[in-house]
Amino acid sequence: MIRIITDSTCDLSAETLARLDVERLPLIVNFGSQSFRDGVDMSHEEFYRRLAEADELPTTSGLNPMDLARVFADHRANGDEVVGIFLSSELSSTVQSANLAREAVGPDGIYIVDSHQVTLGLGLLIERAAALRDSGLSAAELAAAVEELTERQRLIAVVDTLKYLKMGGRISAAAAVVGGMLGISPIVAVQNGRVELIGKSRGRKAALRWMSEHTQKEEIDLSQTIAFGHSDCPEAMQECMEHFSDLCEHASSILTGSIGCVVGTHAGPGATGLTYFVKK
Repeated sequence: MIRIITDSTCDLSAETLARLDVERLPLIVNFGSQSFRDGVDMSHEEFYRRLAEADELPTTSGLNPMDLARVFADHRANGDEVVGIFLSSELSSTVQSANLAREAVGPDGIYIVDSHQVTLGLGLLIERAAALRDSGLSAAELAAAVEELTERQRLIAVVDTLKYLKMGGRISAAAAVVGGMLGISPIVAVQNGRVELIGKSRGRKAALRWMSEHTQKEEIDLSQTIAFGHSDCPEAMQECMEHFSDLCEHASSILTGSIGCVVGTHAGPGATGLTYFVKK
């Protein structure tokens, strides 16, 4: 049997993961001296409540090699192969830890994939990986297929507030003040495994129009699932989906979910966006 393992930043619900038969391992979220297992000790709703009250941004700790080695060893002892698909190595040490764990256990039958993604970008890869596994691919074929998909994946989102980008040092305090006065909404994308600023507009509606025009320049693969997400603001996601109603109408399926702690730390509440695959 092939076991697909991912981390909690995939932001898929427990119900979805159970349906897909995928194992999720929690990252650690640190608010000062308090630590919580993402998705186990802390829900997304609790995370955003604490974030709103925090004077400093929380930090996250990636999965460590010893814990991963135990998980890998247990599956290999049962005769199962492992395909681990984790958040971008540019954002966390988890991929490095997974490779160290693989070498410690023995590399045979264990495959590690750097998703170069996070949140529902990773979640969308996990959904596709489960479908490919169920189609009968070997573990090696599955890992190779997911790596090919990472090259065709895009994630784009609009941030509702500049507060958390300022707290994280991504923009200056002066820029945050001016941007807030002008109602600037930053537009971000995951590029080369990192979350990068790619545009800005005055307000969410203008930003969503910008995003719609941006995606029209790409050949989106409508035979694949398209995912929409939000950070503690489902109404923002609904507005986003309305701007992309044509994609929603023609896509093979739609996945929706809540953006968790890794992206949420810098985006704050009110962000929304989508992730999809482009054609080869």
